[in-house]
Amino acid sequence: MSGVLGTALSGLLASQASLNTTSHNIANVNTDGYSRQRVDLTARTPQFTGGGYIGQGVSVSTVTRSYDQFIANQLTSSTSAFADTSTLSTMAARVDNIVSSEATGLSPSLKSFFNAVNVVANDPSSISARQVLTSEAGSLSQQFNRLSAQFDDLRNQTNSQMQGTVDDINSLTNSLATLNNKIVTEFSRASGTQPPNDLLDQRDALVTKIAEKISVTSVTQQDGSINLFVGKGQALVLGSNTSKLSLVGSTADPGHKEVLLGGQEIDKDISGGELSGAIKFRDQILDPAQQQLGLVAAGVAVQFNALHTSGFDLNGDVGTDMFSFGTPALDVPVIGDAGNVGSITATYDPLTIGQLTPSDYELTYDGSSNFSLKRLSDNTITNYAGAAPLTITGPGFSISTSATVTANDSFLIRPTFNAAQKMTTLITDPTKIAAAGTTGGSGLPIPGDNTVALGLANLEKKSSLLGGKTTLNGAYSQLVSKVGTLTHSAKISSSAQEALLNQAKQSRENFAGVNLDEEAANLVKFQQSYQASAQVVSVANSLFDTLIGAMR
Repeated sequence: MSGVLGTALSGLLASQASLNTTSHNIANVNTDGYSRQRVDLTARTPQFTGGGYIGQGVSVSTVTRSYDQFIANQLTSSTSAFADTSTLSTMAARVDNIVSSEATGLSPSLKSFFNAVNVVANDPSSISARQVLTSEAGSLSQQFNRLSAQFDDLRNQTNSQMQGTVDDINSLTNSLATLNNKIVTEFSRASGTQPPNDLLDQRDALVTKIAEKISVTSVTQQDGSINLFVGKGQALVLGSNTSKLSLVGSTADPGHKEVLLGGQEIDKDISGGELSGAIKFRDQILDPAQQQLGLVAAGVAVQFNALHTSGFDLNGDVGTDMFSFGTPALDVPVIGDAGNVGSITATYDPLTIGQLTPSDYELTYDGSSNFSLKRLSDNTITNYAGAAPLTITGPGFSISTSATVTANDSFLIRPTFNAAQKMTTLITDPTKIAAAGTTGGSGLPIPGDNTVALGLANLEKKSSLLGGKTTLNGAYSQLVSKVGTLTHSAKISSSAQEALLNQAKQSRENFAGVNLDEEAANLVKFQQSYQASAQVVSVANSLFDTLIGAMR
């Protein structure tokens, strides 16, 4: 009887394990990242008798989860790609709304300013017309300031978002390392043969959350743990150990945040996730937009000042600068490397302002009569021969080096980045508007002389920027067009990646998700098998009672 009873009991235990697993599946039907589990059964080794092999029942070999490495990798990569494009699209739309709006854009202010210049050109003696011009000049400077301030706010928001993302990544990787440790322990308890399915699901869910923040590659180890890598193979998680991400301001610009991993900058190596989207937004849209806006500001101020200072105001005095970027009025910001010995100064050059591009520049000296000026937007290098001190005529600005400049001195020159932010209007007295080209015998302008005013008005339609290929308003229109194109492209990419992510989620759901109809059918099946095994136990008990009765 022991053979029948043992076989029946094995069936009971197997059915009970299957019922428990089915119940577990049903309970986790709404659990994110849960993979459907299944009890794998194997027939016990049969017993040989003279009449053949007699079966000994069933054994639970393992409990497996529905898991496919390809689908998991597809879900991880799709999550990173969508988070990247979605972040870029959302943030790019903010810049697009700012620069393209009639209420917040620059075009209306530029138009109003040059309309006021034309009115002065038509009636150079009119105090009221001159008053309107000084007012419009102030409004134009303020509009440049406002746009720059909005860009600065977006940069601060981006930095805050990047910091929050970095903190989230560090927290998630710590949780992953802890989970790795638990999984290794559980694997070792079963000699690596019985997987801790629920812990593995939790770990996969963590990897997906990390992938939403930053693109990662996972490598499974023999002990059951996984290693995570970012960028070009930099280790983020190694078993139960993690490398911490940090966000620090660059030495040249504290507002420009760099992502460090183990002390090494990895900005250029990050290719997916929210962190990548924020970096792309800053480097491809926000910073270039601010540089282009600064180019327009420099173009307006430098050209207007150059003409205005060639004329005479109503008092017969030589015209002064209308606009300023600081003290002196046309100084270009220069940031020297911390280890520099010498120094340089830079000023806008009206004669070469048309060559100015929306970019930062880096000036270095090799110590042997050669200065190199690198345009950082495309790394174009121009060499200038000569020993310090030296005056260099650059693209839109001139540089004066001190005699103490030595080898390896390095300087960051920012002719456009902060121009819109620093632009101010100097003239508030309408009589100081220099509209005339000459003065008469009395030392006062000849009545009706509008020579300089006409030249100032002509600046609106003159193709004077970007190599003489575009007007002031045209340069701003390029900014609006470029931001609009990039925003539209990001939106399309985001929609496409969202569709791919939904497909990946659906693939995983089809393969590993819990189907309640299927589980209900399994419940009935395993219930019936349990009842049948219980009936065999009852039969074995009856047979045993019969045998005992026969022996009495």
